[in-house]
Amino acid sequence: MNASTLHKTAADCAEQLPGAQLEHPFGPDWEVYKVRGKVFMLMTEVPGRPVVILKADPGEADALREQCSHITRGYHMNKKHWITAEGGEGVDRKLVEELVTDSYRLVVAHLPRAERPVDPRTYGTSRRAAR
Repeated sequence: MNASTLHKTAADCAEQLPGAQLEHPFGPDWEVYKVRGKVFMLMTEVPGRPVVILKADPGEADALREQCSHITRGYHMNKKHWITAEGGEGVDRKLVEELVTDSYRLVVAHLPRAERPVDPRTYGTSRRAAR
């Protein structure tokens, strides 16, 4: 995936997620997606390169960084629980959609049950099986 389509793909996916909202708390250069007030995705440009910053399970984050040079530790975030993805070889639409959905599910799982817009254990799993 090239860098110019990375943000569009991630934003299109995030906008489909129940309860997701776009905010600009850090100015117009940062797009921040939240669910029930909790951040699950940030998008900006880091020295001219579009990047998407996502929450990730620490074990999965390590594996992703080992497998793909375009996935690194979270920019300005907790390096254990966040990753940064940029366009390049090995980063495709399917991967970006999975990373965005996984980030969303991780955040939803830590919300009080009454505030969860979906069941984080099952949301998105049927979509993956269909691919």
